[in-house]
Amino acid sequence: MVFDPAFHHRKSIRLKGYDYSQAGGYYVTIITQGRECMFGKIVNREMVSNEAGRMIEAVWKSLSERFPNVELHIFQVMPNHFHGIIFIFRNPVGAGLVPALGLVPALGLVPAQGLVPAHPSRATTRVAPTLGKIIGAFKSITTNEYIHGVKQCGWPSFAGKLWQRSYYEHIIRNQSDYEHIANYIAINPAKWDFDEENPPAR
Repeated sequence: MVFDPAFHHRKSIRLKGYDYSQAGGYYVTIITQGRECMFGKIVNREMVSNEAGRMIEAVWKSLSERFPNVELHIFQVMPNHFHGIIFIFRNPVGAGLVPALGLVPALGLVPAQGLVPAHPSRATTRVAPTLGKIIGAFKSITTNEYIHGVKQCGWPSFAGKLWQRSYYEHIIRNQSDYEHIANYIAINPAKWDFDEENPPAR
């Protein structure tokens, strides 16, 4: 499947019967409810995060500690959404410990320069979480932290939910796919004026 940014606005493309806890790479996009810009703004084609945006980044980075089976690659907080590449790996039954990065070449993937996971030699025997569980935890933690920010720091409140109910994901197929997506994430702030998630001025 060729990467297409337009898929953000399609119905979920999750594959029926696919095991999202299996070793693999995923590109995810999570959007705020109503596309409200809660996390900062784009200035001179660069993302300038506010306190809430910095919180979103910190929670994402903490996922690898909460889920040892996870490696986080390039990500980007945007004013009203979040992009990230995440790898999930697990230890096959009876196979012994498997380094996290060791599973990447098996997929034909080599992290682009500057995107090497933070713990390339880490190994684990824990059962891998599903992608849904990881994203669910991310959304729950960030929502609770944001509510705390509203109460304690005067952050703008949100109506109903911080995030849209679901999220979008794309299974990374190969090295070319990875590089295409990583590049899209890296230049996303510079493309904000043309981003379909950029709400019209009110």
